[in-house]
Formats: sequence, C-alpha cells, structure tokens
Amino acid sequence: MKNKIVLSCLCVIFASSYTKIKAQKMSKNIPTPIAKIIPKTLEKHAAKRVDNYFWLNDRENPEVIDYLNQENTYYDAMTADTKGFQKELYEEMKSRIKEDDQSVPYLYNGYYYITRFETGKDYPIYSRKKGTLDAAEEILFNCNEMAVGHSYFQLGGLSVSLDNKYVSFGMDTVGRRIYTIQIKNLETGEILSDKIENATGSSVWANDNKTIFYTKQDEVTLRSDKVFKHKLGTSAVDDILVFNEKDDTFNVSVGKEKSKKYIVIGSGSTLTTEYRILNADTPDGEFVVFQPRVRGLEYSISHFGDSFYIMTNKDKATNFKLMKTPENATKKENWKDVIAHRKDVLLEDIEIFSNYLVVEERSNGLNHIRIMPWSGQGEYYLPFGSETYSAYTTTNVDFDTDILRYSYQSLATPSSVIDFNMKTKEKEVKKEQQVLGGQFDKNNYIEERVWATATDGTKVPISMIYRKGLKKDGNNPLLLYAYGSYGVTMDTYFSSTRLSILDRGFVFAIAHIRGGEDLGRQWYEDGKLLKKKNTFTDFIDCSKFLISEKYTSPKHLYAEGGSAGGLLMGAVVNMAPELYNGVIAQVPFVDVITTMLDDTIPLTTGEYDEWGNPNVKKYYDYMLSYSPYDNVKAQNYPNMYVSTGLHDSQVQYWEPAKWVAKLRTQKTNDTVLYLNTNMDAGHGGASGRFEALKELAKEYTFLLDLEQIKK
Repeated sequence: MKNKIVLSCLCVIFASSYTKIKAQKMSKNIPTPIAKIIPKTLEKHAAKRVDNYFWLNDRENPEVIDYLNQENTYYDAMTADTKGFQKELYEEMKSRIKEDDQSVPYLYNGYYYITRFETGKDYPIYSRKKGTLDAAEEILFNCNEMAVGHSYFQLGGLSVSLDNKYVSFGMDTVGRRIYTIQIKNLETGEILSDKIENATGSSVWANDNKTIFYTKQDEVTLRSDKVFKHKLGTSAVDDILVFNEKDDTFNVSVGKEKSKKYIVIGSGSTLTTEYRILNADTPDGEFVVFQPRVRGLEYSISHFGDSFYIMTNKDKATNFKLMKTPENATKKENWKDVIAHRKDVLLEDIEIFSNYLVVEERSNGLNHIRIMPWSGQGEYYLPFGSETYSAYTTTNVDFDTDILRYSYQSLATPSSVIDFNMKTKEKEVKKEQQVLGGQFDKNNYIEERVWATATDGTKVPISMIYRKGLKKDGNNPLLLYAYGSYGVTMDTYFSSTRLSILDRGFVFAIAHIRGGEDLGRQWYEDGKLLKKKNTFTDFIDCSKFLISEKYTSPKHLYAEGGSAGGLLMGAVVNMAPELYNGVIAQVPFVDVITTMLDDTIPLTTGEYDEWGNPNVKKYYDYMLSYSPYDNVKAQNYPNMYVSTGLHDSQVQYWEPAKWVAKLRTQKTNDTVLYLNTNMDAGHGGASGRFEALKELAKEYTFLLDLEQIKK
C-alpha cells in the first residue's frame, strides 16, 4: 500500500460481512467433521463429569490421526477460495523482511559471535570471528544444512568451552522440546561421538574444558529433573548424576555465572527457588546449597567480586528487592539490603559491571533502565518518551566495560539494538530493524495507551496502534490480544508482519490484564489461583471499553491468545460470546481439570501454584467453574480459528481437538469453526522463519475474510 492512500480507501465495506461469509461457506455443502462420541465418566470429589471425547487422547490411535486429518481437510476446503490471498499475504509479509540479515556481533572471550540468515533460507547460521570483525568467519553451525530431511528442526543450548575449542549444542527434530546434546570440535569441525539423549538441550562447561553439566527430563512428564556431569570423550551411560530434583512441582536448570567462577544449579517452582553452587575450576567437587528452599521464598543470584547479589521477595518484598551477601556466607541471615522494596516499583532484573549496577524496573506498567554507579554518585534513568514502548538490556557478557547494550522498540518503532556509554551518556544505534519495500513510515501510525475500568473498579491498561485518520464510529475492525498468566509481562513490541492488517484498517491492541506482571507482582497475584477469573473479566471489560469508546463494535471486534492465552479465549467465548465476531486460539489450554489431574502430562505438577491443585476440592470446584472445555454450552459462538501441533509438549493437541469437537455439537449458530493441526510441529509451531509466516497468513486471512477485506 502507498503511504499516501487514505484510510478510507484501505478499508472496503464491512457491512453484512457475517451474513456473506455464512452464505458463502454454507453454500459449499462441505461435510462438517463429526468426532465419534465415546462417553467416559470421570469422577473426583464425588462429582462426575462425562467426557465424550476422551478417546482423542492417543496420538498412536489411527482413528485420532484420521479425525485430525478430517479437520485439516475441512479447513482447507472451507478456505479454498482464500488460498490465493493467503499466498499474497505470505509474500507481502516476507517482502518486508531483510532476508540476508544478521545480529549485532558481541565479543565474548576473545571472539565476536554472530547469528545471520541468507536470502531464501529458513534457518540461521551461527558464526564467530577471532579478535576483530575483520577476521575470517568461522562457521559454527549452518542450520539450513543440518535441517535437511527434517520437517522440524531446532538448534539450541550453544555453549563454548573456555579455551574456545569445543561447543556443545542441542538438537530437536520433532518439536516436543526433547533434545539430543552433542559436542563439536571447533578446530577440526568434527562432531564428537559424545551423544546425550532426552535432554533439555542446555549445557555448560566447567573451566577445565573437559566437563559439561546438563539437564535431563523425565521421559513421561518431560519435567526437567536431573543434572548430570559428562566428561569429554566418554559414553553418556557413564555420566554422573549430580542432582536429582524429587519434588515434582520443581524444575531444574544449570548455568554459569557471568564471572565464570561458579556453576549454578537452579531448582524452582512457581513460588519457591533454590540454588546450588560449585567452583567452576573444580568440577569434581560437591555442589553447595546457596540458601535452602523455603516455601514462598523466591530469589536469584549474580556473582561479582567476592559477593553475590540477590533479587528476592524476602521479608514480604512483593515487588522484590536487591540484597548482597559474601560468597562464603550465602544463607539468608547474611543478606543485606542494597535496593529496598518499593510498593509501586517492580524489580525485574539487574546487570552488573565493574563500575555500574544496571537495574531494570517497572512502574505504572512501563519498564525503566536505571544506571547506578558503584561510587554512589550520579545515578540516573535512561529517558524514554513513549507510553507504548519496551526497553530491556540484551547481551552484556563483559564486566569491564562502560558500554551497556539494550534494545528499544514500540508498537510503531522498529526494534533497535543500542550501545550506551554509561560514563559519557552517548549512545550508538548498532542496528535498527529494517522494514523493506519502501512503504513503511512510522509517522503514519498513532500509538495510544488507554485505561479500561474492570468490574471491580480496577484500572486496566490497553496499548494500541492504528493508522492515522481513524474515525471512532464503531466500524473499525480491532484485534485485541492478551496472555495474562504466569506473571508474564506482555510488553508492546513492533511487528512488520502486523502491518498487513494495520494497513487494511485494523486496530491492534494489547490488553495488559491481571495474571501478568504488567503493573507489578500484585497484578500477577490477583490473576491466579482462586482469583483467576479476574484475567477473563478484565479482558471482557477491556473489550466493552473499546466498544463503548467506539474504537470498534461487536461486529468488528476480534480476540486472540495462545497457550494460557488460549485458555483466556476459551473462557471469554463461553462468558461473553456476543462481544466478538471472531476469535483466534493458538495451542489453547482448554481442558483444565483433566489436564491438571493427570500428573503424567508435562508441566502439570509444576503448575499447581499457578492454577491450583484440583486434588483439593476448593481448587477443583473453582477450576471447573471456568474450564473452557467443561463449560461449553448450547449458545451462539463467534467465528473461531483454532490451531495446534501434533507434537506439542506444553499443551497437548487433544485439548483443542476435544474442545472443537464439543463446540461443533453445542454451538447454535452457523459461524465458522476451524481446527488446523500442524502434523509436524509442537508448541511453537513451524520451525523455519518463513514457514511460520504461512501460519500467520492463515490467521490474518481468517480475520480479513470475515471483514471481507481482500486488498
């Protein structure tokens, strides 16, 4: 689209879109997939539930695969007339992306590390240059070559030994986040015979350049529960178990401090953390508990000099505070305040440099970067002028520098990587995301942050973007997105692909609902466990606000969420279906009770502190009252596009499959309902950068088709 084209020309007539779509789709006389009903009675706390589609919980059953394929065939047939438009959108989004792109190099242990892409290629190339950017490039991994023959490919957990000779790495070729760890000799290019199966992919080197520590998963639940020690050149069967987390509500990780002095094992649940440390020079020594776990005590550690700095909620510091302790006296009774707790400021992260402490904070829903010289003189905040931005530190691996690397973006401002001199306060933009095509101009868009009033009087922020010239007459299509779980803050971010709906008249908005940490830790606490419904009612109240302010109307309002945000979508369409013309639910967590009662499913036991443990009746009753699958009823539902992956390890495919099957028998209107299953992917969808665009093109086509916007 040309920038000079006015908004009214971008948006074709919206009127009667629903009736047109219904007539067009129904006239195709395409048979709707009907999953067979096999009632299964589930009983808990003397209460009985009948699940007619429990049988779908078996990916090895040919009838299950047949049903999923039927749904895919139905989706393809029903949307056959949009395939050309999908391809057009795909090409349009792809054309804005700089294909021969690369990351900003960073210097680590004598080498500059770079991740780059080549034109026409789906996967990254990892490389490095010794000492200077003018040095010859060493290719660590060309993922395009490694991915040949695999419908899914993911490389992760890259870790280089201190002598720069070896790199350990993990590969997943299924999509269930089950990795095989291997080791490459960077001097010869040889992949060593060392092979570690069923791992998380993450590993870290001790300072002897011969020992790696890595985490493995329970084969059934996929819970990360064990840390092993592996010696270079030996068989994995001889690896030594150094830690086994037996509490099934905890997951483990292993890493290395920025100082390179300590290997750290982290063990954490939703509410509690515990760390073990080992001098990286003595990998055959014993890990020592930093501070024994205390239920409700959360902390994280950063080593510097002869001390550890601790971010913690100790002493009822709901929004966290920063403390310090000697490295030889790490128990909590030795911790001393560095930055006290503040009720209106959430402490999110820190970066330590030899001359500066950098603190990432959040207040009033916005993040801030605070520069604190160790001298105690002249602290300041980096200035940010917008209300719809996000800024965060990125790759800062060196203590002895005055340069802070951070990233900045907003809904209308492409992402930038910036090197900031904390001493001189000069900044250098190392890279700004390019939007190709010559048509994008940030000045053509308006960014806003508005506040909706929730049912209980709470003010909920909404960030939004739209093209200039918008009229608040209720006729604008609006896509409202949210997540609202796990304390995840949904920061505003720039998306070049989003331009494909903005330039066709859509408003895009993010509802910063409770359950995230957008307005501090209490914001999260007020949207979990027995307060979870605040997440859903906040979203509904944000929707009503946008309608009342005439940004949109129920005929043109769309909702989107994925994973736990898909649960949000499921709850919302049960509670207030009349507010939305269409809903996109990506890999939705919708069968809450059945999943949370099955402790063999990945993530279940570790999430009792998020959702509640349904083995306890009060949580069972509360969860049952909002579980989307259990609360499907005979009523009108919006048009819906539901996506999943057959190999999803986070939200199993059968949840959305069962949900759609039940919706088909209960909904009382003729809106479209699609279930689209990627038979080769997991929770994150397709692995290639351009393959992922094809999935996004399906979602955008779903929205634009409902609005009858084709150009």
